[in-house]
Amino acid sequence: MQKFYTHKIKINKEQNLARLDQALAKLLDKVTRSQIKILLQNHNIRKADNIITEASQKVKEGEVYSVSIPSIQQTSYKPENIPLDIKYEDENIIIVNKIAGMVTHPAPGNQNGTLVHALLNHTSDKLSSINKNNRPGIVHRLDKDTSGLIIVAKDNFTHLHLSEQFKNHSISRKYQAIVWGIPKNQMIEGYIERNKINRKKMTLNQSKGGKFSQTIITLKKNFGVCSIVECLLKTGRTHQVRLHMTSINNPIVGDKLYGKNKINRFGKDKENFNKFLILKNFRRQALHAYHIGLTHPVTKKYLEFESEFPEDLKNLLDLLVKY
Repeated sequence: MQKFYTHKIKINKEQNLARLDQALAKLLDKVTRSQIKILLQNHNIRKADNIITEASQKVKEGEVYSVSIPSIQQTSYKPENIPLDIKYEDENIIIVNKIAGMVTHPAPGNQNGTLVHALLNHTSDKLSSINKNNRPGIVHRLDKDTSGLIIVAKDNFTHLHLSEQFKNHSISRKYQAIVWGIPKNQMIEGYIERNKINRKKMTLNQSKGGKFSQTIITLKKNFGVCSIVECLLKTGRTHQVRLHMTSINNPIVGDKLYGKNKINRFGKDKENFNKFLILKNFRRQALHAYHIGLTHPVTKKYLEFESEFPEDLKNLLDLLVKY
């Protein structure tokens, strides 16, 4: 469990009417404005009992703020020489095409062989340290069995600005998925929260419990028993695409967590029964993060990257065409 220590900061005359992030950075030793913004995002700054989230709000002389700072813990993660498929790299960012089966960052049960271990080796530990304890360089994540493009930050300035783009949903993210059935072109939305019974799962509701989510679905190819769809993320919530596709009764092929009870009906079509068996035996969710677009935090240029289906998904499509 992460430990915190709390500072009580009283605004002095010199900082009167300054921005909150500027004032706290001046009054807290060895804490930068970038780190203050992360603390605000994580609800670690309060005035009285009220959580403060706006870095630009003006402070007044005599106000007292409580700032909870996570204690620094040295990690024991060692670089591992794991091959990486790097689509782009400069002094600030890396765009990695993650393979299916690789965990993004260390967690209980996955302490080795993660993307973080590979990145530590590739960069000689030159990664952002905002999430130093267990996620150096990691701005966002992909599920273990989802393949595709992921952005990595090499420095804290870049990390903070990429986090802001994710927060503002200005980063373009598109997935391709092979799903059961033939969904219509549509927009799926709802609120996603942790399942109260199975903590590995998320749930979707329309009653504003959890975080709002939205995905635009476009049908790309129809195989009868299944389809290729493009999923444009308007938000980026945990398990969003997997949960949204299950919610319209078109779960992602190979998804062991969502929609298993909805696929047997597709086996009743005798004409497509061979395809049904091929799909049912596919070993991971057929989900690939194929497109990402972002504004470079330093150069301010807009960059876009795409990744084609990996070999296992190509092979699956070849079998569907054959049978």
